[in-house]
Amino acid sequence: MAGTVVIICALLLQNYFTRQNDPNKIKEHFLKVLEKKENILASCIKKLKIADPSISDSGKIETVIRMIDRKINCPLISSAGRLFDAVASIAGLRQTIRFEGQAAMELEFAIGAEKTEEAYPFSVLEQCRNSQNDLTPVIIVDWEPLIRAVLHDVQILIPLARISRKFHNTMVEIIVSVAKRVAQERVVLSGGCFQNKNLVENAVRRLETEGFKPYWHQRIPPNDGGIALGQLVAASRID
Repeated sequence: MAGTVVIICALLLQNYFTRQNDPNKIKEHFLKVLEKKENILASCIKKLKIADPSISDSGKIETVIRMIDRKINCPLISSAGRLFDAVASIAGLRQTIRFEGQAAMELEFAIGAEKTEEAYPFSVLEQCRNSQNDLTPVIIVDWEPLIRAVLHDVQILIPLARISRKFHNTMVEIIVSVAKRVAQERVVLSGGCFQNKNLVENAVRRLETEGFKPYWHQRIPPNDGGIALGQLVAASRID
């Protein structure tokens, strides 16, 4: 759509997560937190001991840190969903899941009646694409300040409901910040993270308050279901 910015959650993030290539497909979320130049994962897990005792006692943390350092079975991913998983893990909510989105769902439900309007810090930068022929600026959201602030809240025993609410508020503010930089009136919200009721409702509210015209999924799901429908449409046009 001309004159429209499409915000897809997975594309908002600068830094990549590592994800263990577990042959049994049992995902342990502390494996998904933070592969960065300074290796926040290693320093913060050791400092705060955020994983549950069973994981700590088994020595898995040290193994995971070595895997990340050596890039063994840790392919890079860029999904915003991994950020929800990471915060759920850091906050002590869930270290393992049995189905996709379980930790993110529980993180949303953990908000409960919490009403704080506070948000965590984050950085938004612009840089050119890594191409000699393409100087188009790319908007980059750096979540390192966010994660460090969550870790601090965990350390000083801020309640889970407040941490979750602040995190969701932060994701909303990231969306608004990106929309302001793109400076298009119409904003389309899509991607699996927009199955999150709190995220959608507050993003729509904040965008409208800032003078944008948001669009979001009404009948077609924003996650893989929408992709599947798009594939059917594309296939129907093949001669």
